[in-house]
Amino acid sequence: MTDQVPAREYFIQGLTLDGKKFRPSDWAERLCGAVSFCGRSNSGPNAYMQYSPYVRPTMVGDVKCVVVDERLREIEPRMFDFVMSFARDNGLQMTEACFVPDVK
Repeated sequence: MTDQVPAREYFIQGLTLDGKKFRPSDWAERLCGAVSFCGRSNSGPNAYMQYSPYVRPTMVGDVKCVVVDERLREIEPRMFDFVMSFARDNGLQMTEACFVPDVK
């Protein structure tokens, strides 16, 4: 059995490069909503919005963040560029996720 290398993820933090809190306070939900889709199991008037599994809002401590899965770059390159450009254009801090392997 081969060990799979986990996909790289990036954290876009709700902090500007000079350490100020990014506004509006719902920026992460708005950004994730812009790249979301309607659930395939429901269509028509009862369809529901769901975040992309590759771009999702989260909290790290008391900082609002968006987690971006690098696999999005191959699946939908323009969407990946849109999300990463949003972070750069707004001067948001970005970090790469650090994966810690399980100890057996």
